[in-house]
Amino acid sequence: MNKPLRRIAIFCGLLVLALLLRDNWLQYVRADELNSHKNNRRVLIERYSNERGNIIVDGKPITGSVKTDDTDFVYKRTYTNGPMWAPVTGYASQAFDANQIEKIEDGILTGNDDRLFFDRTMGMFTGKEKKGGNVVTTLSGAAQKAAFEGLGDKKGAVAAIDPQTGKILALASTPSYDPATFAGNSSKDTKAWVGLDKKNNPADPMLNRALRQTYPPGSTFKVVTAAAALEHGKVTDIDANTETPLPWIMPGTTTPLKNEGNIPCENATLRTALRVSCNTVFGKLGADLGKDKMLETAKKFGFNQEQFIPVRADASIFPEELNDSQTALSSIGQFDTRTTPLQMAMVTAAIANDGKLMKPYMIDRLEAPTLDVLDKTEPEELSRPLSQENAQKLQSMMETVVNEGTGRNARIPNVTVGGKTGTAQHGENNSKNPYAWFISYAKADNGSPVAVAVVVEDSNASRDDISGGGLAAPIAKSVMKAVLDSKK
Repeated sequence: MNKPLRRIAIFCGLLVLALLLRDNWLQYVRADELNSHKNNRRVLIERYSNERGNIIVDGKPITGSVKTDDTDFVYKRTYTNGPMWAPVTGYASQAFDANQIEKIEDGILTGNDDRLFFDRTMGMFTGKEKKGGNVVTTLSGAAQKAAFEGLGDKKGAVAAIDPQTGKILALASTPSYDPATFAGNSSKDTKAWVGLDKKNNPADPMLNRALRQTYPPGSTFKVVTAAAALEHGKVTDIDANTETPLPWIMPGTTTPLKNEGNIPCENATLRTALRVSCNTVFGKLGADLGKDKMLETAKKFGFNQEQFIPVRADASIFPEELNDSQTALSSIGQFDTRTTPLQMAMVTAAIANDGKLMKPYMIDRLEAPTLDVLDKTEPEELSRPLSQENAQKLQSMMETVVNEGTGRNARIPNVTVGGKTGTAQHGENNSKNPYAWFISYAKADNGSPVAVAVVVEDSNASRDDISGGGLAAPIAKSVMKAVLDSKK
């Protein structure tokens, strides 16, 4: 072979080798990545080629699938009461992918999960059409309806938890959206999707306010400060006078911390301070405890870490770098303290459950199309923010708030209810309407079946009429009552 032909042969050999290497790289190394790539149309076609499994509440599907005329995307997702359930289900769209449960459990819902291999194999022999499995939630339809209808045209969110197990019973966010309006891939679906974008819709209906929006918690955070004071021995007797002067000057400043209205806060007991919501008492307690002890307690309740239920919830924040006066403000739920409604429901649940915080979750089990259980969530303890003794002291204080204080609108006849109101500043120099908060729990004979957190971000009420007790407490009451009634 002459020299030029040898060079051509070597070059061709190198090209074949490069082709083999590239082919093996794509088929074996990058196979999983390419199979799941968002721009891989085959993945989308496969997702909607068969009837999708359902998301279940109270034994009934809140989703469905309908056949289309499209040769590629044979089935399209449908939703029952879509706006009410969107914060739970998320969406599954032929054009815009999926999110939340629809995305996280896509393998089960499409039938492609490895745990459904036997079902797929049997289907090949029997000729039975492939179908997805089901996701059975912990949600209560009655509680979700009460939360969603309670919020109405107000902007806000509700989270409700079973304190004894961590099961999420309600997760509502308003304004909401109907995921069915963009479940397909037509121009109409695209128009609906674009119309929901925050740039085009300032109300931001696709924001899950129960999980992904953090707010200043205002006076509802005082229960965390009370827990810290009890746990660290700063207060042992909740009915003994505290050494709280009036006015109380914040450390390192000449600024007095103000109380709202003419309320009895000078040397008030911890019970009275929570009942009438004394800023001075809880601000001084926070400053006296110091940021490290306050931060330690806040973290035990779940602050400063994301939660996965399995949908991700943003981390609620208690600041880690604070001076004494900033610690005082943070301890009354202001300054840079921020929280999701889910987090405040967790705080309330831990108190109601005698100091034991259970990990929140909203998927009870995963089922095969045959209804065989593939996976089941077992209750799991997350932490112990406070002792049983101190939790029961705090329960007694919160029950006084409902029976004699600012939480009267949450009272339910013949039911023990504890709660705390909050009105959090909003806007520069508190220029905008404040956020109205209410956290509460209701006890049945066998313990506390529900803990609730409600925040009303915006409403048509005038500024003077906005309060946690006035706006948020009635919503919490209706959710608690719905849970109690469903257990009868």
